[in-house]
Amino acid sequence: MSTDLFVGGSWRGARTGATFLATSPATGEELGPVAEGDRADAAAAVAAANAAFGAWERETAFERGRCLHRVAEVCAARRDELARAATLDQGKPLAESCDEVDELVAMWHAAAEDGVRLEGSIPPSSSPGKRVLVLRRPVGPVAVITPWNWPYTMPAEIVAPALAAGNTVVWTPAPSTAHCSGLLARCVAEADLPPGVFNFVTGPGPVVGDELVGHPDVAAVGFIGSTATGLQIARRAAGKRLLLEMGGNGPLVVLEDADLEAAADAAVVGCFLCAGQSCTAGERILLHERVREEFVALLAARVAAGAAQLGDPLSDSTTLGPLNNEGVAAKMDVHVDDAVARGARVVAGGQRAAGFPTGLYWPATVLDGVPADALAATEETFGPIAPIIAIDSLQRAIALTNASPYGLLAAIFTADLRNGLRFADEARTGLVNINETTNYWENHLPFGGRAGSLSGVGRVGGRYPFDALTDLQTVVIG
Repeated sequence: MSTDLFVGGSWRGARTGATFLATSPATGEELGPVAEGDRADAAAAVAAANAAFGAWERETAFERGRCLHRVAEVCAARRDELARAATLDQGKPLAESCDEVDELVAMWHAAAEDGVRLEGSIPPSSSPGKRVLVLRRPVGPVAVITPWNWPYTMPAEIVAPALAAGNTVVWTPAPSTAHCSGLLARCVAEADLPPGVFNFVTGPGPVVGDELVGHPDVAAVGFIGSTATGLQIARRAAGKRLLLEMGGNGPLVVLEDADLEAAADAAVVGCFLCAGQSCTAGERILLHERVREEFVALLAARVAAGAAQLGDPLSDSTTLGPLNNEGVAAKMDVHVDDAVARGARVVAGGQRAAGFPTGLYWPATVLDGVPADALAATEETFGPIAPIIAIDSLQRAIALTNASPYGLLAAIFTADLRNGLRFADEARTGLVNINETTNYWENHLPFGGRAGSLSGVGRVGGRYPFDALTDLQTVVIG
């Protein structure tokens, strides 16, 4: 399938005719050409979104909601096709792709309902006889830039509420998953939204993304991705509304009184779901030294028994697919080698797997005795790694959590709720899970980084993106 641009209600190639080739990290096969848009293509999409904004803004919230429900219905009808495309283009196991499509459908339905319930207020006036209305208004065209790890749900986190609030959208996906993103764009197009309300442009981030972020007619920017890119976008988009969800290095804390079986299960999900390529991954395990030996044995046994079974992501037996791109695989190489050089012990995995169609297959890797200053403990690895760092107290866990420049999330396992709540009180993260994996989140709940960290600005989830995607207008009636 070729992937084109969708601008002003029409499919078209790039202005220059340029394309790049999508290839599968799972099989190495060619998936099809992708239109390589440039600044002129991005500007044309913004112009289309700007032209459509007035009519879409004036449309009723109920009609906009019906449009979003249609998008969800189209995606549900094409579930198997979307899931297979994601597995081939992103690399995740097919079962994970199916789950992602199901969550995508739920997000579009939820945004449709949240938009209908988007309410203002009537605060009192200090002047007798006056009435005051505070109304929520859409901001205008919104540029949405999304990553490759969750190519369906992460766009939905911003695109769906932006449209529900009455904004128009220009979406540019990560180039390495532009193929399956194009299929999602086709689903949105099939829902028959008014021309220009939804636009889709593929191309290099420094070109297409930069043009969108800096364009004077773009009112807001929604971005999900790395911290380095997010900071560049924040500078380029100065003066615009920003919704930024960036990196994380969330710890999974296991105290001496924890249910170790449950904690080991949570570590498997936290460290190896989506091959660890998630901002909510358990990037480091802060493990109390009194239960270290037992926990490491439990986690190693789960890996050995196939809880993270590396293989063909289209096979039913596979629970761990390849990494998406060489950059991520090379980072795994560096972080594992650094930890081992500093004295860590390889319990499982430890190097790229041989005998697969591409060189992107990394087995589930467990490292014991990782120093707190190792790269795998201080940076976002974004791979299937479980670096275990010994701690001697809850206070040490809190100190290591807060020593990180990231502030997205953390999780803790303990039998004492007081310890769990103390950790939540003192951990400078936007989300804390108690006796649950780091990868647990419900999509109607607020999600984002704490202020002062490198994990972003604003919140996705449910009605919370509307704070960044709407303006408050005050109307005083004499």
